[in-house]
This record gives sequence, C-alpha cells and structure tokens, in this order.
Amino acid sequence: MSEQGFTVEVFQNEYLPEGGRQVDAIVTVTSPDTGPPAAQGGTDAAEVIIIDCSGSMGAPQSKIDHARKATRAAIDVIRDGVAFAVVKGTHEALPVYPPNGTLVTASAQTKDLAKRAVAGLQPSGGTAIGRWLGLARQIFLQSSAPIRHAILLTDGKDEHESESDLGAAITECEGVFSCDCRGVGTDWQVAELRRISTALLGTVDIVPDPEGLSADFEAMMGTAMGKQVADVILRIWTPQQAVLKFVKQVSPTLDDLTQRRTQSGPLVGDYPTGAWGGAESRDYHVCVQLSPEAVDREVLAARVSLVVDSDVVGQGLVHAKWTADLQLSTKINEHLANYVQQSELAKNAQDGLAALEKGDERKAEQEFGRAVAIAH
Repeated sequence: MSEQGFTVEVFQNEYLPEGGRQVDAIVTVTSPDTGPPAAQGGTDAAEVIIIDCSGSMGAPQSKIDHARKATRAAIDVIRDGVAFAVVKGTHEALPVYPPNGTLVTASAQTKDLAKRAVAGLQPSGGTAIGRWLGLARQIFLQSSAPIRHAILLTDGKDEHESESDLGAAITECEGVFSCDCRGVGTDWQVAELRRISTALLGTVDIVPDPEGLSADFEAMMGTAMGKQVADVILRIWTPQQAVLKFVKQVSPTLDDLTQRRTQSGPLVGDYPTGAWGGAESRDYHVCVQLSPEAVDREVLAARVSLVVDSDVVGQGLVHAKWTADLQLSTKINEHLANYVQQSELAKNAQDGLAALEKGDERKAEQEFGRAVAIAH
C-alpha cells in the first residue's frame, strides 16, 4: 500500500493451523524518491565527527594517521550549506573545528579550515566516550536542523568514566541526534558501541585495518547526506488480547526495536526509526501472538503504519486465518524464512563473541559452530 509516496509491502503466510497463535511477517518499507538533497539546500542537516585521540591511537602511529585521513575524507563529502563540527575525544572532549564549540556552515573555505585543524590531531590521554557524546549534544542543540547525525570512532574501552556515566550521557542524547559508531583495531568493546548505536538509531561496525577507515567514513557521510525525511515512526496496532512479541529491523542492518516502544494509544505502540533517505528500503520482522480462533475465521493481526509529523504516510496489514488444511498452514514464505535464519546466525555469532570475551572458549566454539551451520 502506498500513501504520499511511501510504500509498504507485507510478506507472510497468513494461514495458521487449528489452535495456532503466532503470526510472523516481514514488512518492507520504501521511502519516496524526492530527488537529490543538495537541490533542497543544506539547512536541513547537521553533522558532528567525533574522533578518538587517546594515547592508544598512537600505537601504532598508523591508527591516528588513518583516522585523520578518514575524517578529512568525510569532511569532503559534507554538502555545502550543512552545519558541521569536529570533536576530539580523550579523557575529556574538546572542539577541534570550529574551536569555539559551535557549528559552522559547510563551504569550500570552512571545509578546508576543518581539514587543516584535523591534520594537527595528536594522540594523548585516556577515553571517556560519554563526555564526547555530551559535547556533541551541546553542539547539536545549537541547531534547529531536523536531521542531526554523528560519526564516532574509537579504538579502546571507555576506561575513564563509570558505566553509569556513559549510560546517562547516552540517555541525554536520545532524540537529539543519531550516531554511527566504528571500532578500529581489536581492543574496543563491541557491547559499548552497540549500546550507543542502538539507543541513538545508528550502526556499529568494526574496521580491523585502519587503512579501511577512509572508504568507510566516506560511505557513512554519503549515506547521512542522502537523508531526506527526519524522525519516521513505525506505528503498530494489534487487536485486544494480542501480544506483540517483537519488532526487529532485519535489513539493511539488524536492530531490535522491541524495547523502544512508546505507547501511543490503548492498542498502539510507536517505534522510532530515525531519518530516511530517498528511495531507501528497510525490512522489519513483526511477530504477534493471538488468541486462537475457529477454523476459517480470519482476523487482522496487525496494522503497520509509517508516521511523519503526525501524518500517516504509508500502511500495511498483517492477516491471520485459521485452517484445517496442513498444506496451507505449513507453507513457508521464503522472504520470511531467509530473515529468520539471518537473525539466528547473527545471534549465535554475537553470543560467541560475548563468550570469547569472558574466556568461555567452549561456549564460544559451540555458538560459532551453530552460526557456521546456518551459514552453510
């Protein structure tokens, strides 16, 4: 179904066996293609690049060298007219450019000045990621741009503040800006960066070789520059007595939205999805548990809507129908089955990494083995 340019498609097997309760569906949402953002001017977006400059970034020296190079590459991608800033992170947070802790409008001149300032970054001190986020928040609050995005790069653990300090900083930043996180090398904590990216509606990834930073930063900034619609809400209605077990984004990245639900009505919950680019497509796995009905009874299991500025801009329906025909109820929807396997693989891999960090090599081997089996 398409409304105002957004398209919503639902992939499922709507047939349930007698006594069946669980309905699974993949909901594919595609945003409208409204043309290149550059044609709309630059005041719709603000960008902050946060670079880890702690002492460990100098071991080896190539890490800080590539971080500087990647930051300069990202600055080149910023559209003229977009407000931007660069932040240096150690055991404190310091503005690099502009040096007064504000935002500056991107132009050939300001981007050149920013790249010169970045070229002088040197590693020293410790790591306090919450303070870095706090400074980014202060900078973003000076902008009324609807799309506010940060890139955060680190190579180490958040050692110079408490876990609660980081948690408080993340909470304060929620709803202010989105954040894509990257870990370079092997000493950073996956759980820390995933905690940030999940709360701030961004992505998290590893860049094992610092030489890959420039291409990754260019790609992230290019994606950010393509965002055209801010603060899109996934709104899901379910009938009385139903339980919405989970809502997960399964493509292009895996992201569990279940705990982000805010109640917007007696039977309705809202899930934030952040900003969208033109002609961008995302897939969501929606799982609903229903009360069993009689054979041949059909019900609406869920209504999935896309909401922008209180307006419904797209909608899709998830159905359920009980049947005594086993051929119907056991039919596999290939679109759904593919994502279920991907989610299982990702969970096994994440559990394996967590076990490895705790020194439980036996559990790690089991989880990685399951992931390999699913991949095959």
